[in-house]
Amino acid sequence: MRFAIGLYDGFTALDAIGPYAVFTNVPNVDVVLCAARRGRLADESGLLRLDLEHTFDDVTDPDVLLVPGGVITRRLARDGAPIVDWIRAVHPTTTVTTSVCTGALLLGAAGVLLGRRATTHWMALEQLRAYGATPCAERVVADGKVRTGAGVAAGIDLALQLVGELQGAETAQAVQLGIEYDPQPPYDTGAPGKAPPVIRDLVAGVLATAEAEALAG
Repeated sequence: MRFAIGLYDGFTALDAIGPYAVFTNVPNVDVVLCAARRGRLADESGLLRLDLEHTFDDVTDPDVLLVPGGVITRRLARDGAPIVDWIRAVHPTTTVTTSVCTGALLLGAAGVLLGRRATTHWMALEQLRAYGATPCAERVVADGKVRTGAGVAAGIDLALQLVGELQGAETAQAVQLGIEYDPQPPYDTGAPGKAPPVIRDLVAGVLATAEAEALAG
């Protein structure tokens, strides 16, 4: 099977690298990273740079498609970026189409979420309605062949669930143990309903400002 992770300048690193760490530990799976062009691609911080060998034109029939999120996704969705065209082109023949965090907005812009239940980062949930989706405040949502994950770290959960579906529970459990994914966070504020209002408002303000700057750019 071929698992394709579609990237773009400004993606959130963990959205992609979390699932990448899961997928590359699955036997007999070909994992490919692709973008609109070959060469260096930077994450949203500008600190992590990947040297990509494959373009979207090289990856036309993946079995699994995964799109990470990023602050810039709303602008890419609005402007109809190349990654949106790629999702729209390959989705009809995928076995599963997935997103992490605000990667769901790119699925929505490609028409993938119309009439489906979906999730994304809690700050962007209501934006899903513009694409005909029903927002669900769940960590991973499955609807037909589409899988969407909530914010950032939820990509690891999504990836393990997907491996369990496609390769069996034992394989998924072995991968989980191999990467020692056993979350024990020091604070219980990983979801908006758990975080104190002051923390939630702080994060919401920072993210809203970053998104406004991305849209203006």
